[in-house]
Amino acid sequence: MELVVKKCLKCGSTIRVIKDCNCNDCGITCCNNKMITLKSNSSDGAVEKHKPEYEIINNELVVTVNHVMEIDHYIEWICLLSDKGEEYVYFNPGDKPTAKFKLIKNAKIYSYCNKHGLWENIVE
Repeated sequence: MELVVKKCLKCGSTIRVIKDCNCNDCGITCCNNKMITLKSNSSDGAVEKHKPEYEIINNELVVTVNHVMEIDHYIEWICLLSDKGEEYVYFNPGDKPTAKFKLIKNAKIYSYCNKHGLWENIVE
């Protein structure tokens, strides 16, 4: 179970890929260019925190990202991915990047920063 997200380097659009093409010379394009596949980070090397952290409260998963939420730099979404499916919570600048999900052990949680990309953590 992996989250595959592609990004256009020209306009910044992102898409969730359900099934990608395996041909040698094709792929998803935007702005007449191939979109790149984002690789998720799990260790935080930036000054701001990007990695989604979680607490288990009353059998609920509370996911937070300690990150600025400025107009030009913010967490766009948090996703919970498990064998039961995926759920997203979307944010706007000024929002608090916190999401609540039903607790599912061994699920992956992702956060997406509009400037620093995709980050992940595993629910243990």
